[in-house]
Amino acid sequence: MTKYEEIANAIRERIKQGTYPVDSLIPDQVSLAKEFNVSRMTVKRAMDILELEGLILRKRGAGTFVKKTALSHGYTASIIEYEGLTKQLSDKEVKSKIISFKLDFPDEEIQKTLMLDKHDPIYKIIRLRIVDGKPYILEHTIMNANLIPGVNEEVLLNSVYKYIQKDLNLKFGGAHRIIGADKASEYDIEHLNCREEDPVLEIEQIVYLEDGTPFEYSKSRNKYDTRTYNITDIR
Repeated sequence: MTKYEEIANAIRERIKQGTYPVDSLIPDQVSLAKEFNVSRMTVKRAMDILELEGLILRKRGAGTFVKKTALSHGYTASIIEYEGLTKQLSDKEVKSKIISFKLDFPDEEIQKTLMLDKHDPIYKIIRLRIVDGKPYILEHTIMNANLIPGVNEEVLLNSVYKYIQKDLNLKFGGAHRIIGADKASEYDIEHLNCREEDPVLEIEQIVYLEDGTPFEYSKSRNKYDTRTYNITDIR
């Protein structure tokens, strides 16, 4: 992660937590550059990200102000973020319901995707993520059990990514994602309160450890009106 991305993340978190309330004036670039010990250009690039996300508004001669947007309410997420829902929505009540959890062995497709042998154990997990008491995301996850040992119901009811990073001391290296639309499945209708005709947004992903080893293949599904994703491209 670059320095300007770190600064953008820090300011974004302050906006979410209310440190910088809606319509308030954000500290100027000189003050932020001094705080983060970087150049004004680095701060400017961080501000460019937040402006593209719709979080801030620059007014010539007046300064930079916090805007009220969907992102500040947690409905929009960055597509390049993979720290987990619990951290992403830290200002909300995030709970998990285990629908299915078992130890199994990979088929040929998963062997190729996660670079496994047919005798390597995998977790097969289906979880419903619940935010502020409402169904939010239905996660279908396959994970390398040798790389990520010790996953149990207690871990699944909390944050799996926090367990991987804090308890197992493993670092993420990146993720490959495909975004698509699908028709509601029986699982979606039952657990996401979808109607049969409702479209579903699906994020298919492979997540890698720092050394490039894939450890997770998953499909996260949410009702069309529940969640959106954004990507910021800064040149």
